[in-house]
Formats: sequence, structure tokens, C-alpha cells
Amino acid sequence: MTLFWVLSALLAGVALWFIVPPLIAKRASGPLSRRAANISIYRDQLRELDADMRAGTLAAEHHEKARAELEARLLEDVEDGREPPPAAQPSRAMAIAVAVLIPVGALAIYFAVGTPAALVAGDAAVAGAPHAADMKQLEVAVEKLAARLKDSPEDTEGWIMLARSYKLFGRFGESAQAYAQAVTRQPRDAQLLADYADVLAMAQGRRLQGEPEAIIARALEVDPRNLKALALAGSAAFEKKDYAGAVAHWERMLPLVPADSEEARGVQASIVEARALGGGSIAQPPPATGAAPAVKGSVSGTVVLAPELAGKVAPQDTVFIFARAAEGPRMPLAILRKQARDLPIAFALDDTMAMTPEMTLSKFPRVVVGARVSRSGSATPQPGDLEGASAPVSSGATGVSVTIAGETR
Repeated sequence: MTLFWVLSALLAGVALWFIVPPLIAKRASGPLSRRAANISIYRDQLRELDADMRAGTLAAEHHEKARAELEARLLEDVEDGREPPPAAQPSRAMAIAVAVLIPVGALAIYFAVGTPAALVAGDAAVAGAPHAADMKQLEVAVEKLAARLKDSPEDTEGWIMLARSYKLFGRFGESAQAYAQAVTRQPRDAQLLADYADVLAMAQGRRLQGEPEAIIARALEVDPRNLKALALAGSAAFEKKDYAGAVAHWERMLPLVPADSEEARGVQASIVEARALGGGSIAQPPPATGAAPAVKGSVSGTVVLAPELAGKVAPQDTVFIFARAAEGPRMPLAILRKQARDLPIAFALDDTMAMTPEMTLSKFPRVVVGARVSRSGSATPQPGDLEGASAPVSSGATGVSVTIAGETR
């Protein structure tokens, strides 16, 4: 916005530079008469003719003919004795009026018929353009993928990619349908089953009862150590007020995550809550004896909302948590979708949350983790959204802290 006003002032100054000085300057002499001007031109042309003849570039007969034509034209011009009207005298008052009225008038017209608000909105749009453009490209790619799968329905990876993409855009029903296609072709993939159960629960109002719970059980049959399936199974039990069952599932997660990680602390907090609601009748677990090492291709931590922004966020607002390359394309490498009521959020992003097989966390050594609160629920950034980002961290980092502290620009 500042740049706009500076450029406007410079342009107005240049315009006034050409207009005002001639109105103020005094002429050294009166206007040259038309007759005197014609005679002066005649003399110059005649001198040129004489010089050409002396130099041998013009024959004598041609010289005489050209001289005669010049004299005839001169006589015609001199005999027309009319003089132009005298030029208007410069006016200092008019110069001052012009200097004031031009910029003032331009501003008045702009604010009357222009779009002043576009100055601020335009700046925000330009700053957010790269991310917005990436999301628009992703939307187009998703629609092309959906069209291609109609002709190639046996492409399991294509169905998985389509399901993840629909989930990103909040199209949970379509995401569940795409996951169903993938699970039909790959029924023994525990992670795929857990992802299917998760999005199916989102499609039915964040409820895990019924079909989602049955799919979670299938996932744990395939892999009893699958973290997402264990987390969902605990949540399903908690939802039914089976607090002992919730604790049992969540305790099985603790040996599988780094002991000092935010993810572990989040699981422990859930266990404490379930024990409290269970009336203290749930047995205390033995101390954890080990922790899994950090895995390349994943990043975990916590997202919090700055206290001063609490009044600007509604519980149902969408929270996108994403990782992108610190040096490289801005397209997200992994995305997690939550709600503002879940804040603070313990998150874990990994290669299973990638939008394309070529753009995964494990393929970039350093990433930036960002979080954005979207009132519209759109994956494309909008003016007024709230966001925050971490410093660049190594792929495989744990305990990453992200604070949502400002508006999207």
C-alpha cells in the first residue's frame, strides 16, 4: 500500500513538472511573426541550394529551378499578411491552481469511483499467491485423477491418492468411497484400513461406532502395533465410555513412540483422562521400558493457538497441519486435518499423508511445519485465516512446536 502512494506521488510530480513551469516562466521576447519566420526559412533553404551547387552536387539549371520555386512559395506566404493572435500571458495564480487541483482532483475521483479496499486485499492476495496457486493446481490434478480412475479402476495407488486428496478438501464421503475401492484391492494393509476407518468416521459426524469400529478391528488383526489403529480403537472405546478399553489400547501405543515426544505426552494425557473418568478402578501400567527411534519420513510435535487469538476461533473451525520442504516446492508433503476444538493438538505427519508418491517427507532433508485455522474449511488459504509455522527442522524430528499467532497474508 505504501508503494502505491509513493508511486502515485512521483507520477503526479512528473505531470506537474511539465505543466506548471511554462505557466510561470516569462518569455524573453514576444512571439515571432509569421512573415519573419517564413523569410528566415527561405534564407536557410537558399543557402543550402547555393552550397549544393558549389559542391557540384546540384546542376546550375536545377539550382535555378529550385530557387524559383522557393521564391514563389515565399511570395505567397509573405503576401498573406495575417499574424497569429498574441499568446496568452503566463499566470502565477493559474499555475498554483493547477498544482493544487490536479492531485486533489485525482484523489477525489479515485476514492469516489475507485476501489481503495483493493490496496489492502491486493497486498494480501499477492503474499498468499504461491500457496493458493499450489492448492488450485492440486484441485485440478485431483479431478483429472478421478477421471482417469474411471478408465483404470484397478490402480490401487491411484485410489489411495484420490482418497487422501478428497480428505484434504473436506470431501469425506467421496474420500471414504475412494478408500473403499483401495481396500477392496488391498485388504491386508493395516494403515490403509485405519485411514479408511478414520475418514468414514469423519463422514458420519466424527462417530467411530458401527462400520468404522469394525474396520479398525480388521486393521489390528493385520497389525496389532499399528499406531493409528490403536489410537482410533482407544477413541472408539472412550466414545462408548469403555474407559478401561481405551486405556488398554492407548497404553499399547507408548512403547511405539519416543518417550519424550509430544505424541507420547498426548497419549499419556488421554490415559490420565480416561483413568479419571473410570473412577480410579483402572490398574496402573508398569513403567515403559523402551522407545522407538525417530523415523525418517515423519515429523511430530504440538500445535498451539496464541492466547490473544482465542476469541477469533470457533470450535468448529478447521485446522490444517502440514509439512513442506524448507528448500524446494511449496506444495505440502503431508497434511493432517483437525478442528479448533482439538487445540492444542499433538500431531504426527508421515509419508502415508503425502498427496503424491513423488512428494513425500522422506525425500527432503529439511522441512517446515505449518498450521492454519480456516473458517471456511477450504484447503486454499483465505484472507483472515490464522496461521503459524515452525523453523526448518530435519525430517524425522520430534517435539516440533508450532504456534498459530497471526493472520494469513
